[in-house]
Amino acid sequence: MALLMILITCFMAILAPSQPCQTPDDFVAVTSPGHIMIGGLFAIHEKMLSSEDQPRRPQIQKCVGFEVSVFLQTLAMIHSIEMINNSTLLSGVKLGYEIYDTCTEVTAAMAATLRFLSKFNCSRETVEFQCDYSNYMPRVKAVIGAGYSEITMAVSRMLNLQLIPQVSYESTAEILSDKIRFPSFLRTVPSDFYQTKAMAQLIQKSGWNWIGIITTDDDYGRLALDTFAIQAAANNVCIAFKEVFPAFLSDNTIEVRINQTLEKIIAEAQVNVIVVFLRRFHVFNLFNKAIERNIHKIWIASDNWSTATKIITIPNVKKLGKVVGFTFRRGNISSFHAFLQTLHTYPNDNNKPLREYAILFSDCEHVKDSDLSQCISNRSQGTLTYKVKEDVKRNFFMRNDFLWHYTEPGLIHSIQLAVFALGYAIRDLCQARDCQNPNAFQPWEQTLSKCSKECSPGEMKKTTRSQHICCYECVSCPENHYSNQTDMDHCVLCNNETHWAPVRSAMCLEKEVEYLNWNDSLALLLVALSLLGIIFVLAIGIIFTRNLNTPVVKSSGGLVVCYVILLCHFLNFASTGFFIGEPQDFTCKTRQTLFGVSFTLCISCILMKSLKILLAFSFDPNLQNFLKFLYKPIPIIFTCTGIQVIICTLWLIFAAPTVEENVSLPRVIILECEEGSTLAFGTMLGYIAILAFICFIFAFKGRKLPENYNEAKFITFGMLIYFIAWITFIPVYATTSGKYLPAVEIIVILISNYGILCCTFFPKCYVILCKQETNTKSAFLELIYSYSSHSAGNLAMSHASLDSTSSNITTTHPSPCGNSAAWQKSKDLQAQPFAQTCRDNGTKVSKTFPRKRISSI
Repeated sequence: MALLMILITCFMAILAPSQPCQTPDDFVAVTSPGHIMIGGLFAIHEKMLSSEDQPRRPQIQKCVGFEVSVFLQTLAMIHSIEMINNSTLLSGVKLGYEIYDTCTEVTAAMAATLRFLSKFNCSRETVEFQCDYSNYMPRVKAVIGAGYSEITMAVSRMLNLQLIPQVSYESTAEILSDKIRFPSFLRTVPSDFYQTKAMAQLIQKSGWNWIGIITTDDDYGRLALDTFAIQAAANNVCIAFKEVFPAFLSDNTIEVRINQTLEKIIAEAQVNVIVVFLRRFHVFNLFNKAIERNIHKIWIASDNWSTATKIITIPNVKKLGKVVGFTFRRGNISSFHAFLQTLHTYPNDNNKPLREYAILFSDCEHVKDSDLSQCISNRSQGTLTYKVKEDVKRNFFMRNDFLWHYTEPGLIHSIQLAVFALGYAIRDLCQARDCQNPNAFQPWEQTLSKCSKECSPGEMKKTTRSQHICCYECVSCPENHYSNQTDMDHCVLCNNETHWAPVRSAMCLEKEVEYLNWNDSLALLLVALSLLGIIFVLAIGIIFTRNLNTPVVKSSGGLVVCYVILLCHFLNFASTGFFIGEPQDFTCKTRQTLFGVSFTLCISCILMKSLKILLAFSFDPNLQNFLKFLYKPIPIIFTCTGIQVIICTLWLIFAAPTVEENVSLPRVIILECEEGSTLAFGTMLGYIAILAFICFIFAFKGRKLPENYNEAKFITFGMLIYFIAWITFIPVYATTSGKYLPAVEIIVILISNYGILCCTFFPKCYVILCKQETNTKSAFLELIYSYSSHSAGNLAMSHASLDSTSSNITTTHPSPCGNSAAWQKSKDLQAQPFAQTCRDNGTKVSKTFPRKRISSI
């Protein structure tokens, strides 16, 4: 290779502007003019003839061994370019082509490459040496090919001088993916890394671990061998032997190496699986000799020959055993089939391979289809006989399906992709310039030529209805998905528990941890309301302490009861602070327990006050006896509060609230208190609701008591506010999520706490501060006396009505004698005692009831 590069350098130095280079006319295989020229390299013949062991003149030898399958690849490139020219892809711009036959030799390929590099539109066709080729205009804008990796590498190193894009349809050597060594190389097939990995996995899954491998002595073969050896070792597969063939058929030692390899295969009887990285003509010769020796094995075929019709049509090929191969992805090539059907009408003036094929085909017209390819290959090594055009057309028409049966769909599709990738790249370049002018752009401007625009990170490829996998649309990655490379087939899902990603993201972002922070505006508002409530509690406590001996304070149950209720309100307001800030185990366990117990104690005290008021002003003896029996303040308060303490204790023991990360939201992690048990939480709130309902019933019964001292009416309003707040809380709490969920409960606690506090104490504070004339003992007794007299009078009138009814019933029955005068007298006598009785009862009630109510209150 080093010597070859020296020769190339010398050759380029000779081709100075003063030394023109005339290319022989017969060196170009196929040509067609156009505004933009595309080069092509195909191994149409399988080897070069050399009359001597070592060449003595620097000249290109004759090529022999016409390869029908590669000839079809040449036609595929021509057909694809014509499809572009006949479409609207490059409106007004025509693609031309120059296709050369490499004859499966690096030397011929290098000669063709020199012509690709020659200066465009120069009569002397010279290759100029320049330090900077940015403004240099070569003969072609891009090159399709070559097929074999060994040839592709040599060509690519020369094309790198001017960064001319090279798109290979078959070269799979992994080293070609190195953009440092081969910056302008592209391909439409995957590298051998994936093929060798698949082979090793296939062998391992099949239970084989003792295999042989045959490869060629060139860059492709050696790299494939090294890559496969690594993959095999990773899958616990051992290689029994490695055999290497000469890379080119022109090497005279190839027959000897094939025989030695077959002897090795026979000797290694335990090896029944052989991996073959060879070219088609190597495999053809190997299999023919293996059939002669009755060798029966399992052959693992590389994509280089797995679908080659030349191999499939070998006589008695089934005697070799089974062939398991890997091939390229196929596509829709129906248009190529139609092109082959009309190939006999295609002009061959500038298409030497087509002309040669037509003549060879005519010479082999009596050979059956299975031997036709071999006949054509053998005939090409002799002297061709010319036949008239009518005979050629007739033979074409009679056997026009022969070429279609020899077509390898994977390779044809790969060539179509390569041509269309260049076509779309040229279209993008020509949008802002006139490409009918060949000097419109430089080749290196389209080095990254693709059918579709490159998908940037944050996007993925979406295959269109086109048959070509290289033609696609770029769509943005959806939310919580990302792509961090160009041209990714799909977006990668982020870890939804810890990360997220916006639409069209190139990376996953770590979720932010959120909770109701002290700096939050809503939190500050709630804290301010809680502090205001605490200030109210302290102010009420001071007012009641300073007016301890007034009737209003005494009628509220005394200072102790008021202090207990105010302390409960203070704890309720203080409990809201445990709902704000970063949740901790302590705060999660404390906040609900503190609120539940303190609020229960508050409701229990108010319940006793409601019961006491109802007892003090009840005039129904039966109800009064029942209330006297029920009224046990301290035991009831301790019992009601104790039940809530038991509920909360069991909750903390068996299912205590804990800190939990809520990852259900797409962009944030909510740090929140998981209540542990919804049943326990609901039981705690439900128990408070039961007590509040009982309190509401008692307060509602006493709502018509003395105006200035009637707490029952205000307690009723307080309980209604409580019920409205917590009934609203349930659906709101169930449908709210995020960091503001604790704020919902804080708001409900504040509403219910403010409602009860205001209804219980604010009216009394108003009387104490603003209506001091009614907050005296005399005014209090007068009010009680008036209410009691009114209540007793109503009661006496009720009795009088009953007595009157009884009297009327008696007088409606006249005496048997029918004396009306006697009846009137009896009526008058009865009326006098009744009036006296009413006066006595009224006096008695007015004297006894006030003392009883005062002492009770």
